[in-house]
Amino acid sequence: MMHTQTQVTEVLSAADMTWELMPNHIELYHREIVSAEQADRLGIRMSSILWEKLGVDGQVVPHYHDVAEIIHITAGEVKLLSGGEWYSYRAGDTFHVPAGVIHSVANVGDTPSEQISIFVPVEADVPGNSFFGTTLIEDVYSNKLK
Repeated sequence: MMHTQTQVTEVLSAADMTWELMPNHIELYHREIVSAEQADRLGIRMSSILWEKLGVDGQVVPHYHDVAEIIHITAGEVKLLSGGEWYSYRAGDTFHVPAGVIHSVANVGDTPSEQISIFVPVEADVPGNSFFGTTLIEDVYSNKLK
């Protein structure tokens, strides 16, 4: 299905977003910062990007997906279930979880932990990836910052 790409920058203000409790997990809350529909408007392949918060003693219970997941811890201390073993990590660490791999994240600190979880479709025969390109624009816009 083809979707029309938007040419307008969409802004999601944290002040306007609410933490939604995720069912079937322990003290796991999320804010969806990119939905599948928003990804369609951007013309990209993406299932979802979640800003997640685990309460003290919270846990994303063991599970697996039909997509790859990239989890970047932004606050707190957590344990990751990987290969049947638990490992300790903290803010700044990132996990790349292939589709079909059982995993879990548990908050082990005394404050809530937070993470960005990126869910990416897995497809056969995907073209090779490359780092993005950037085109700089003349200094016309920088005067507005002064």
